[in-house]
Amino acid sequence: MRLLVLGGTQFVGHAVVADAVARGWDVTVANRGLSGSPHEGATTVTLDRTEPGAFDVLAGQEFDLVADTWSGAPSVVRDSARALGDQVGRWVYVSSRSVYAWPPPPNGDESAPVVDGDPDADSTEYPRDKRGAELALERELGADRVAHLRAGLILGPRDNVGRLPWWLRRIARGGRTLAPDRPGLPIQYVDPRDLATLGLDAGEQGRSGPVDVVCPHGTVTLGELLTTCVEVTGSDAALDWVDPAFLLGSDVAPWTELPVWLPESEEAYALHTGEVARALSWGMRNRPVRETVADCWAWVQQVDADGTAPPPRDDIGMDPAKEEAVLAAWDAR
Repeated sequence: MRLLVLGGTQFVGHAVVADAVARGWDVTVANRGLSGSPHEGATTVTLDRTEPGAFDVLAGQEFDLVADTWSGAPSVVRDSARALGDQVGRWVYVSSRSVYAWPPPPNGDESAPVVDGDPDADSTEYPRDKRGAELALERELGADRVAHLRAGLILGPRDNVGRLPWWLRRIARGGRTLAPDRPGLPIQYVDPRDLATLGLDAGEQGRSGPVDVVCPHGTVTLGELLTTCVEVTGSDAALDWVDPAFLLGSDVAPWTELPVWLPESEEAYALHTGEVARALSWGMRNRPVRETVADCWAWVQQVDADGTAPPPRDDIGMDPAKEEAVLAAWDAR
């Protein structure tokens, strides 16, 4: 298989390249060359896909599959598909479950209503941009040539959003640690490497259409995730599970201040109840939570030591002083 990866240096894109190289595929990675380093075993081409004529450097080359993680303007995906359409067989696009209309239905699947998207739009907002990119690819290439990987929460090595790295660093500091809700709360996520594997398999097998990609509901709990963080870091952290209603009343923000956590009382918790029968029928495999956490911790330690850690998003994680205050209030309730 000849694979063209657009991007390919961070998080999911890096996992796609690593998986394809391990398969022995002929892999070309095309990006601006501004982040990451060249992949051993892959050919690197420098281009800026937002510029006119960007893909001229690939003229005369043909690819069985394109893997694309773009999250900005749908018009950029449109132009990429127009430029490469006659040179490629299929296109795997890493989309998002954010394309579904809010609020997400409990136990929702690919049949749920989606937001409006414009395939010709400049960058607007994340859900509409992802949906617009899906529509652009279907219009330019034909729906039968495109698979949309609608990923849910992605946790694992090279996490440049910072959710699992935040928990690992917090727990590694040790001591009494605010844990939200209850240990048995089911959560859904996907390791970037499992997402990459499903995408490459889908491209090789000729799959098309949307597929929601997270682990099945009920297979992993928040307690398993955080307890595993304690174990792999070797920390003396003591998880103190705090009632969700108390946290909400204390102005603690789910998902951001305490990443991954969504209270069952809120409509957003439906994001942890998705139905993934289609992904399973496509052969999705989810590695054990311990492997995801341990490999992410190894990466966090490496980038922290060499000073190359991507900065987490501004809204990710709780300030230590606020955590201490919330725990004190919990004790005094």
